Amino acid sequence: MLNLAFARALSFVTVLFVSASLFAADKPNVIFILADDLGFGDVGFNGQKKIKTPIVDKIAAEGMTFSAAYCGTSVCAPSRCTLVTGMHTGHAPVRANKELKPEGQFPLPEGTYTVGRLFKDAGYATGCAGKWGLGFWGSTGDPRKNGIDSFFGYNCQAKAHEYFPPYLWRNDQKVELDGKTYAQNLIANEA
Repeated sequence: MLNLAFARALSFVTVLFVSASLFAADKPNVIFILADDLGFGDVGFNGQKKIKTPIVDKIAAEGMTFSAAYCGTSVCAPSRCTLVTGMHTGHAPVRANKELKPEGQFPLPEGTYTVGRLFKDAGYATGCAGKWGLGFWGSTGDPRKNGIDSFFGYNCQAKAHEYFPPYLWRNDQKVELDGKTYAQNLIANEA
């Protein structure tokens, strides 16, 4: 059962589906871009003049943007937790960047209803490219146990501080790198 806060947080998704079903036979594609530490004025479509962001600007021009939202908190894993659960940090199960060994963070608890599961329940194929940090493979926070069909990138946010990492993850398979490959290009290509 969805809690009220989660239903409110996802009301824009419901409107998107309902509105799209009135005008198109197929479901719309949904691309949600979450960028850590990206400010409102850091992209061209919001007035940035010095840094060029042509791809993001094109996506914004051809789709829709939501500019009246706030991240759930100031640090990585808790912010993503509020995004994927719709809960504010006072109710969210991940409230800190609590790293677990050998790699990963404190996982989402079993049974946590996520936006990934919401999309799966609506018949969508889902994917995540970039940074997960909500539980390691096999744990209750494993992306595949939380509505994500395919994942590529960093599982641990601490590892995401390395632009030239020794490896990334494709689902639960470690993808070895040479330590000289710029990870963000691989992630962008995978997405």
